[in-house]
Amino acid sequence: MPAAKLGISPIAWWNDDLPELSDDVSLEECLRQASEAGFSGIETGRRFPMTMKELGPLLDRFSIAVCGGWFSGLLLDGDIEAEKDRIAEQMALFRDAAAPCIVYGETARSIQGERNAPLAGKARLTEPEMAAYGRKVSDFADWCSREGMAISYHHHMAAVVETEQELDLLMKHSSVPLLLDTGHLALAGGDNLRAIDNHHARISHVHTKDLRTGVADGIDRRRASFLDAVIAGVFTVPGDGDLDFTAIAKALAATGYEGWFVVEAEQDPAANPPRAMAVNSRAELARVMAAAGYEVEG
Repeated sequence: MPAAKLGISPIAWWNDDLPELSDDVSLEECLRQASEAGFSGIETGRRFPMTMKELGPLLDRFSIAVCGGWFSGLLLDGDIEAEKDRIAEQMALFRDAAAPCIVYGETARSIQGERNAPLAGKARLTEPEMAAYGRKVSDFADWCSREGMAISYHHHMAAVVETEQELDLLMKHSSVPLLLDTGHLALAGGDNLRAIDNHHARISHVHTKDLRTGVADGIDRRRASFLDAVIAGVFTVPGDGDLDFTAIAKALAATGYEGWFVVEAEQDPAANPPRAMAVNSRAELARVMAAAGYEVEG
């Protein structure tokens, strides 16, 4: 029976790109709610201290572990040595916290944080450009691994690796571990089951983000930005949208995937109370894991 661990991202409580979509709760209260909902892990966010001396006692109090956390990468147009310096503080924290990985998201040339930049205008790379980028990301991932902390690459709406085709090219031209984000891939028009079939050997982390397809279908990508889509409510937690997480979990189990399944769904906390979303998504993931034959740890 494969093993699974269930985690959650603090983005349901505080949105890093849209501060107005943030609940007025402390880090301590966020950890309390996540733990009481039944999650054994949490990804880091903007209100987290960057040393275990400060963070460790809070994690211990609520019996919760660091199960990942976003890093805004700039490798596409940047220098590997500069990237090493930029990630050093987070890497030290994650090593001390025994985290499974750092979530690497490429933000160079990305319009994911630009409210007035339509989705259709995102940057696109030719295959030779993707190949050069893939070599650079691979070299950086190899260095991170040697330093004692893996990275997992997060394909993302409005970034240079957004679509399934772009993901396929990156996987073809790199050796970097992959974070599968179900909601981002679906919103980009991709097929999660096909991506699992094609790239399961590379998947090292999973974000279980659900999609409201009715909202997604109504987005005019010539005019709406990624942040517009978030505000409209395109993403939600498992069980509250339209993706088939039982099929996704069964596909991952069939490939032998073991590790974290992390709820990461940016929403308006006023319309989608984070505590209730956490409780409901944990219950849905428990159902899904059982159906897929996973044993949930923690």
